[in-house]
Amino acid sequence: MKGTTYQIRNMVCPRCITVISTELEGLGVAFEIDRLGEITIFDHDQVDMAAVKQVLEKHDFELIQDRDELLVEQVKLAALDLVQGHVTTSLRNSDYIAERVGQSYSSLSKTFSKREGVTIEKYLILQKIEKVKELLEYGEMNLSEIARKLGYSSVHHLSNQFKSVTGLTVNQYKDSEDRERSSLGKA
Repeated sequence: MKGTTYQIRNMVCPRCITVISTELEGLGVAFEIDRLGEITIFDHDQVDMAAVKQVLEKHDFELIQDRDELLVEQVKLAALDLVQGHVTTSLRNSDYIAERVGQSYSSLSKTFSKREGVTIEKYLILQKIEKVKELLEYGEMNLSEIARKLGYSSVHHLSNQFKSVTGLTVNQYKDSEDRERSSLGKA
């Protein structure tokens, strides 16, 4: 069966797949989710795409059709794979992202920075710090284990980056009443 493949903004976790699947099944849409952020809709000419867009937007998802937006979303998904530990690679982050998206890192970096107002490297750091906050909330790992899990060269490096991003030391963050977190995947 021939289908049309779309990228979906903000589709970043298994729960997102469940929500989207439930909604599209409710509309009677034949689809397949290829991987996070990517969906193939079959019998496209038979589908009310306005209804699909509306149901996705209801849950803060969006079909991406602009080429540059698509590249940015693919970079975000590759970065999220790295941060979440969904891939194990000996490649540098930049090489992994370029290979995953299928474009030169230089080109991706220019497009990403122009669209998001932040470099890919800074975006990765921000996502890692959000992951650190999440792992601290769980309380199941110490800082050494978190640093190792997220690929930091040392606890000191993680601590410095954490303070640089949040303005707090890790201990100050753990002791604070107001532990503000952003959702992973968003810039």
